[in-house]
Amino acid sequence: MEKSSKNQEELEKEQQSVAAERKINDGEDEREKAYYEKRPNLKGKGPSKIREQFSRGMTSFLVIAAAILFYFALLRVSNLSSVIGKIVEVSKPIIYGLVIAYLLNPLCKQIEKLLQPLLKIYTKKQKAIEKISRTTGIIASICIGLTIVATLCNMVIPELYTSIRDMVYTLPDQLNEGLAWLNEIQIDDSTTGKIFNQALREGTEALQNWLRTDLLSQTNILMSNLTSGVINIVNEVMNVLIGIIVSVYVLFSKEKFSAQAKKAVYALMTPPHANLTLHIVTKSNQIFGGFMIGKVIDSMIIGVLCYIGTAILKMPYALLVSVIVGVTNVIPFFGPYIGAIPCIILIGLAEPLKGLYFAIFILLLQQLDGNVIGPKILGDSTGLSAFWVIFSILLGGGLFGFIGMVMGVPTFAVIYYIVEMLINYKLEKRNLPTRTQCYDNKSYVTDDGTYVPVEEQEEVQQEQERN
Repeated sequence: MEKSSKNQEELEKEQQSVAAERKINDGEDEREKAYYEKRPNLKGKGPSKIREQFSRGMTSFLVIAAAILFYFALLRVSNLSSVIGKIVEVSKPIIYGLVIAYLLNPLCKQIEKLLQPLLKIYTKKQKAIEKISRTTGIIASICIGLTIVATLCNMVIPELYTSIRDMVYTLPDQLNEGLAWLNEIQIDDSTTGKIFNQALREGTEALQNWLRTDLLSQTNILMSNLTSGVINIVNEVMNVLIGIIVSVYVLFSKEKFSAQAKKAVYALMTPPHANLTLHIVTKSNQIFGGFMIGKVIDSMIIGVLCYIGTAILKMPYALLVSVIVGVTNVIPFFGPYIGAIPCIILIGLAEPLKGLYFAIFILLLQQLDGNVIGPKILGDSTGLSAFWVIFSILLGGGLFGFIGMVMGVPTFAVIYYIVEMLINYKLEKRNLPTRTQCYDNKSYVTDDGTYVPVEEQEEVQQEQERN
């Protein structure tokens, strides 16, 4: 009996020890599992020498590989540009959507600000207020934008058709009257008159030959181009419609996209460089937004004033020329002249005296815009002088056409701001003034880096005169 009881006690002790060991092992497994469920700490104890050598080798390899890829890219510039063009063509709905969202965002914000205090009267749920105001703001801004575009098209297209039809009917008679007037002038006695008459006869014969021989072939080419043009217009309209849908999603999630971009910037750059990048993006948004929205408002005001003036003066094609003047006014500096010249010719062909009146009227209107309306709306949104404005318009227009003329000024303003910021940073490091007025012809900087203004020079001269 005693041996059996001892054996039972020893068996129980062994079972208890096995259970304790199993419990310890289970606890270690749980700790190990919990440890691996957490995100590991990526900090190491420092790179080893082998790793340092490998990193140097990889750096050299990447530099050489990048140089080789750049060389082959230069050899295949045409293929690369075609690939980029294809990517841009495929991405047009996304690009249109981003542009539409950027243009509608200020209007959407204003509608949200107006709605949120009213919605707080009916509900206290902040999320519901934000969701309802955001949805209403997006729908209202898109409806307002589509209404403006539809109204402009409804105003311009019928007027454009009527103007072209009238020109087709009246232009031959106007040309005949002009030729008859020239024939009545006695200019045959002079050598210049003979040359002019000869050129007029040759020009008339060339025009008749063109009408008889080349007009039919040119008409066929025009019809084929017109067909392809209609197809392109339909494709662009489809891209714009898809872009409107994309803009809705962008406006709904703009805070999320902004936060993701900010997160990526801080992940890829050091904090100083990330802060500098975000500052430049914010400043660019201020420059582009202020300039584009201000220019659109300014152009709408100029178009309305032009229509009122031409309607009062009873000029032909009043609505058409007002739309042309308003649209071209978006281009800084050169826009008023680009829009005024064809309008003067168009009105002058119908009524020459009123064409002269319109030229005087548009000159006065542009003076009003340049000195009163434009500065009040735009202010100093770009910070550029007149020379740099002209430079950016010519450069942008030469490279990218009409879009370059419109976007060249704000783009160059951003580049100008970045360069100015870097220059001021270098001057501050050397304890030199950053104001441009400090670097006139009389002030200078000594070899040891000390700035000497005009006032100190005058004091030194006065002391020398006293001594």
